[in-house]
Amino acid sequence: MSPQELLAHYDQATLWDAGSGLDLGVAYEHALTVRELRIARGEQPLGYKIGFTNRTIWPRYNVFAPIWGTVWSTTVTHCEGKAVVSLAGTCQPRLEPEAVFGMRSTPPAHASLQQLFESVEWIAPGFEVVDSHQPGWKFVAADTVADGGLHARLLVGPRTPVLAIARHADEFDQHLAKARVVLGKGDEAVEEGVGANVLDGPLHALLHFLEALRNCPGSPDLKAGDVVTTGTWTDAWPVAPGERWTARFDSALPPLEINFS
Repeated sequence: MSPQELLAHYDQATLWDAGSGLDLGVAYEHALTVRELRIARGEQPLGYKIGFTNRTIWPRYNVFAPIWGTVWSTTVTHCEGKAVVSLAGTCQPRLEPEAVFGMRSTPPAHASLQQLFESVEWIAPGFEVVDSHQPGWKFVAADTVADGGLHARLLVGPRTPVLAIARHADEFDQHLAKARVVLGKGDEAVEEGVGANVLDGPLHALLHFLEALRNCPGSPDLKAGDVVTTGTWTDAWPVAPGERWTARFDSALPPLEINFS
């Protein structure tokens, strides 16, 4: 499938007839070409999403390693705790509660966990709406990369400076790894998750992504101002217009509410 065909399926919210037919390396090449096509028509990349960092759901989706994609000026919304987000233009949307980082600076080459921590300005609760253009959410890893990392929307909640949580990477990492979230639909709790689900903690997920990004030919590096959402703490849950969902964290991150239109 060509980059132009991939973008057309995204724009028209139509399902693919079959898989992308690409291997993983070519899928990233196509995703970067789609990125350039979106920039050419006026969209601005605002950072990245990391997918499949939650090892507990790998067998469910037949993807056994993290992937990544771009997030956009047309897909990212910031709020102070609650917001309305449209599902228009999606075909099989699902919701994921996540931790989102805001970058202070570009991390140095071969960054340690501490150096990466020092490159981060803030952390926030997030909801990513993911969307597969493969029927029934059945795919292989290369398909998810070619499909824009399955990214559709990102809601970023209240931002907390990382230094308000901890002064050092190890302390910060341990705090986030132990943090729990309760995902709710309406007034009902549907699942609980923990920060350690995402590659042992969100900061570790960010470090893994940084290495993968820099090993991918043609990929733009992380820079100051980029947002990076680090993967779901629970399974991805189907959503529909008219629904209200909440994420309530027990520490570090404030609650977040999303209402779908």
